[in-house]
Amino acid sequence: MLDIKFVRENPDKVKENIKNKFQDNKLPLVDEVIELDKKLREAKQEAEALRANRNKFSKQIGALMAQGKREEAEEMKKKVTANSERLSELEVIENDLSEKVNKIMMTIPNIIDPSVPIGKDDSENVEVERFGEPRVPDFEIPYHTEIMEKLSGLDLDSARKVAGSGFYYLMGNVARLHSAIISYARDFMIERGFTYCIPPYMIRSEVVTGVMSFAEMDAMMYKIEGEDLYLIGTSEHSMIGKYIDTILPEELLPHTLTSYSPCFRKEKGAHGIEERGVYRIHQFEKQEMIVVCKPEESMEWYEKLWVNTVDLFRSLDIPVRTLECCSGDLADLKVKSVDVEAWSPRQKKYFEVGSCSNLGDAQARRLKIRVNSKDSKYFAHTLNNTVVAPPRMLIAFLENNLNEDGSVNIPTALQPYMGNLKVIK
Repeated sequence: MLDIKFVRENPDKVKENIKNKFQDNKLPLVDEVIELDKKLREAKQEAEALRANRNKFSKQIGALMAQGKREEAEEMKKKVTANSERLSELEVIENDLSEKVNKIMMTIPNIIDPSVPIGKDDSENVEVERFGEPRVPDFEIPYHTEIMEKLSGLDLDSARKVAGSGFYYLMGNVARLHSAIISYARDFMIERGFTYCIPPYMIRSEVVTGVMSFAEMDAMMYKIEGEDLYLIGTSEHSMIGKYIDTILPEELLPHTLTSYSPCFRKEKGAHGIEERGVYRIHQFEKQEMIVVCKPEESMEWYEKLWVNTVDLFRSLDIPVRTLECCSGDLADLKVKSVDVEAWSPRQKKYFEVGSCSNLGDAQARRLKIRVNSKDSKYFAHTLNNTVVAPPRMLIAFLENNLNEDGSVNIPTALQPYMGNLKVIK
């Protein structure tokens, strides 16, 4: 969320940013919120003047009563009453205007970084760099569900009976592989200096609206009926929420956390054949990383975070590439974002397995996450990045480690987490 003062002083820049994100329907909101903010400030000024007068009148009433000027004192009391009635009216007006201003400000997108490529949607994202040599074996690679089923590792039919489509049972060594990857990712991030955390899997509405836009909230979150609680779509939500309404000592920054959690998502809409099986699902598990830091350090941390994901996949010998998200593909709170995509030998192309984002002070402003320095208080910057998110990551792992006989090789780094198994047969 932007600072209303910034919007007042830079309306043309805010409008240009909206155009760059191809959200022209939001352009009228800029002038509307500036006008509402003007009325709000006027109401506050009037209220402050009335409060000052009320204090002055109260002293005058006391003086008049002491002098025996009862009639003049009574007239002054009428003014106090009128003042109080107007103050009550202004409080209602202030609350109404504040709600309207806040709602619009939470809809206007954050200012994107100048380096972000301009484009309408993800089809215009820009490849940045490739890591590892993509390989295509000389035998046909089956769809990932077939690979898992041949290893007695996947049961979709039973899951449909129990929970409906979009759910799964992972079994045997495939389930073990899933857990091994999560454990390996946890230790990988701990070795890089991140503090391990298991967060709440449900969060309140004030945290939800603090970490994401209304559109994302509607598309992703499951609401707990009868409770002010939502199931998290990613542990980033509760990890950033950990700092709600806090003042952090500047000398203790940055805060670097890595977290494990299950994730729950509605995943609305129809999806193509390549998103069957366990690619796009309602429930999955994830190792995440977040950073809360000083504004001047956030871009440096942004570069560090996506490198962690690339390094993890390369340690498992999976080729990946990074893809710069264009302006139209950025969620409203994001300043800059890069996707990490893994190579699919079966599809002979890359597909998304993680995303790294710098959100500037947008989340911190919404959640009131402030930093206390020697000279002032300011809003922190927040960043997040996927370490690894199986079972989707399993698709890349299985395809890149599959043998012609249907067995799957276990990379050296992962073998200690698999009871020293070298191959799953």
